[in-house]
Amino acid sequence: MEYPADGIIRLRVAVRGAVQGVGFRPFIFRLATGLGLKGWVRNSSQGAVVEVEGRGGTLRDFLLRIEPEKPPRCFIQSLEPAYLDPAGYGDFAILPSDASGGKTAVVLPDIAVCADCLREILDPADRRYRYPFTNCTNCGPRFSIVESLPYDRANTAMKAFAMCRRCQAEYDNPLDRRFHAQPNACPECGPHLELWDRRGNVLAQRERALMDAAGALRGGAILAVKGIGGFHLMADARNGESVRELRRRKRREEKPLAVMFPSLLSAKAICEVSPLEERLLRSPEAPIVLLQRKKTSADTAGIAGAAAPGNPCLGAMLPYSPLHCLLLGELGFPVVATSGNLSDETICVDEGEALVRLGGVADLFLAHDRPIARPVDDSVVRVVLDRELALRRARGYAPLPVSMRGPLPPLIALGGHLKNTIAVSAGNQAFVSQHIGDLESAQGYDTFKSAAANFPELFGYDTLWMSGNGDGRRAGRGEGDGGGISPLVVAYDAHPDYVSTRFALEAVKAADGANGVSLVAVQHHHAHALSCMAENDLAGPALAAVWDGSGYGLDGTVWGGEFLSVFDGGFRRVGRLRTFRLPGGEKAVREPRRAALGLLYEIYGDAAFSMADVPSVRDFSPGELEILKTLLKNKVNSPATSSAGRLFDAVASLLNVRHRSGFEGQAAMELEYALGDVHADGRYAFAISEQDGLLSADWSPMIEEILGDVRNGEPLSGTSRKFHNALAETVVAVVRRAGEPRVVLSGGCFQNKYLTERTVLRLREEGFRPYWHQRIPPNDGGISLGQAVAVGARPEGV
Repeated sequence: MEYPADGIIRLRVAVRGAVQGVGFRPFIFRLATGLGLKGWVRNSSQGAVVEVEGRGGTLRDFLLRIEPEKPPRCFIQSLEPAYLDPAGYGDFAILPSDASGGKTAVVLPDIAVCADCLREILDPADRRYRYPFTNCTNCGPRFSIVESLPYDRANTAMKAFAMCRRCQAEYDNPLDRRFHAQPNACPECGPHLELWDRRGNVLAQRERALMDAAGALRGGAILAVKGIGGFHLMADARNGESVRELRRRKRREEKPLAVMFPSLLSAKAICEVSPLEERLLRSPEAPIVLLQRKKTSADTAGIAGAAAPGNPCLGAMLPYSPLHCLLLGELGFPVVATSGNLSDETICVDEGEALVRLGGVADLFLAHDRPIARPVDDSVVRVVLDRELALRRARGYAPLPVSMRGPLPPLIALGGHLKNTIAVSAGNQAFVSQHIGDLESAQGYDTFKSAAANFPELFGYDTLWMSGNGDGRRAGRGEGDGGGISPLVVAYDAHPDYVSTRFALEAVKAADGANGVSLVAVQHHHAHALSCMAENDLAGPALAAVWDGSGYGLDGTVWGGEFLSVFDGGFRRVGRLRTFRLPGGEKAVREPRRAALGLLYEIYGDAAFSMADVPSVRDFSPGELEILKTLLKNKVNSPATSSAGRLFDAVASLLNVRHRSGFEGQAAMELEYALGDVHADGRYAFAISEQDGLLSADWSPMIEEILGDVRNGEPLSGTSRKFHNALAETVVAVVRRAGEPRVVLSGGCFQNKYLTERTVLRLREEGFRPYWHQRIPPNDGGISLGQAVAVGARPEGV
């Protein structure tokens, strides 16, 4: 193109990524005006758009400085520049947002309070002194308050709060760090605290409410605290009686409770904290971090044993909102801070709902009037192989996208049954929702249904596909209800009895083409493998070791100890753990002794029932053994499984670690914790065989050796380590037989730190390239992402 004589040209830049709610537009304003450029910047549904005019060299400098000088919480996925004829701009302006087009902008997670805001709330001379809802463009609620894109105040839960003159001036000033900070507020115009009794009567307001709440915690009360993404239930973590009472009321007998420490120093007094763990605790994500407790009783005396009974680890976090900082600062001691719900339910987000659901749990309610758009629980991570491994992905992480290797069709993936999440596509990105939870309760299912509607809506999807009475057209982008996106595909787990599966089938009338939607069932373990491959930017072929509790297999049996050859467009099962039966079906999931009995029956037949020297058998009464013998012999209500999770359960029972579980994975966790500090390379034996092209890893030699060690009184730490080492060696042996150099580790069993680290070590020693999860959980929280990837890889298209 020919430019005017003065050399003035126009540069348009389309920016995609996390550029809304992070101070990106004031950054662009300062950069452009500092270079003497004219033009504008505005948010769009895809990110942000910038137009600047000036001489070519200056425009080049402007473009090159965006990436290295961008705000700290901003990340840019793409910058798309185009040079155009000048438009004659007279100055530089920040324009109103453009809501048109497909919604692919990255919605930021909620961000922990920044140092500047923390300094303000602790400064008696500041107008936000001790204000619990202080925030700026660098911190504060985001995902938990946004209702639609683009991210403007009118599209958030803050729209009901009109800013005062001073807040409005900050909001309008491009040079202020609160410029277009959508939750911006102060004591004069923003949300405020109230302390309620169980009937909802207001006992105190504002600062008095905070002080009285702290006093109640000191006195041993159980307090429900409304935070950023929902309610916590809090109790003095030093007070064993209070913690036990919280467990009783919450109906959570043994599962560990998280602890919020007032400071990093106080956490270090109780737990071992590595530099990486410290970084995670202090990060903007501010997750719960699983830390190793210090060994001596004197070090751990500050935390009641009931917080995490029998557990050498502690789920620790630091205060991440101004409210938490003020409350914990006033207390000066750690508190149990567990999700505000009853066991197996989702977290409460509304004050009225909390009074109903938590009225029998909390003594008092510290509430506020800032609405929460969606439940966002605390994230949970642990450090494995010097990397963070997400176990629950929610606050601070969701809904950041995972970039795909190519564009995905418009789709909604509904995840699994436990640890449910939902994923939607937007171009070459998959956005994974926050942890929704288990769908076994009616309340959990209701939360899932709500999320299945409002999470896709956030990214521009309509809900016609859920109505069951659409016109049957095959709608694409811009052709749905109100100009929204109608998904071409709804993906779900292949298990026919999952409520998420039934929801998908019923929502589109159980037939392809209803409302223009194709239904795609994705095998559970295939989805696990693809989720790990996606976050590692790995294309097939690869061999995936996918070990978990259960998943519906292609042959109709219960899979769970799988070796899958994953390639573009599909997978092939190349191996599995040897199968055994689970007497009583679902009861065996809650009773590891049943899994152990099924394991023994697979090896010894009827003789298993007379092995009175084996702890698992000894735990049954003669009458129970007779009933279970009938079930197993007749193969009644005794499904066959290859599950590694149930193998962990069985061995835990054989070693007399646990015969009945109070929560999912408890037996396996205790078997991991039994490892102690013993370091040894010994392992139990196993055998690899092949039949009809399917490899089988036979654990029977290992079980016979375990029984020998039990009879000889071998220490538990040694037997547990030899068991873990044998499992890692099993993976190596199958991989060696399969001959694929790239190995993916996924499934809930690889939440086990030692198993993952040992398996990766041995694979590397043998010359293989292992890949494991990082920010997408290895458990069923990653299933929705894998489903989305599976749809995108379908060779037949949609």
